[in-house]
Amino acid sequence: MTFLNTNTWETASGLALIAAMGAIALWLLFRKRPTAEELERGRRQFLVQSGRLVDGMFLDIFEVEAEDGRTLTMLLFKYRVGGVDYECSQDITDMRGIVDTAQVRAGFPCTIRSQPGNPQNSIVVAEEWSGLRVGLPVLPAYDDPEPVDLNHLRPGRG
Repeated sequence: MTFLNTNTWETASGLALIAAMGAIALWLLFRKRPTAEELERGRRQFLVQSGRLVDGMFLDIFEVEAEDGRTLTMLLFKYRVGGVDYECSQDITDMRGIVDTAQVRAGFPCTIRSQPGNPQNSIVVAEEWSGLRVGLPVLPAYDDPEPVDLNHLRPGRG
């Protein structure tokens, strides 16, 4: 086949294909990519909607210096899924209005949302949900019952 015998419609379809591929390439090059904060917010929203609830425990809350000079507040927690222990951390720097860091204590229980099939993808707090507990559960006061008369079990004692 030579280029001298091409039909007009073949040339037009070739040019249209090249134009479409160029438009797709330009769109991929100049499209607005989500920021790291938007990706993290989307991950938290996904886990709130479809995450599995698991009991866990806080290990620590600490601050880390990031590469860009910001100070990140990290929440360290552990939990067990399917007999495997996981220790994870969550950046809660942008959620200071949701999390009161003064109430988070090491050793306190919490509820964790983890992704089924990928349990290391987990969170403790999100914008619409929180696995934080205010404190340890308070058990009701024990009322001492009336003493039971056991004299019938001890014959000879009155």
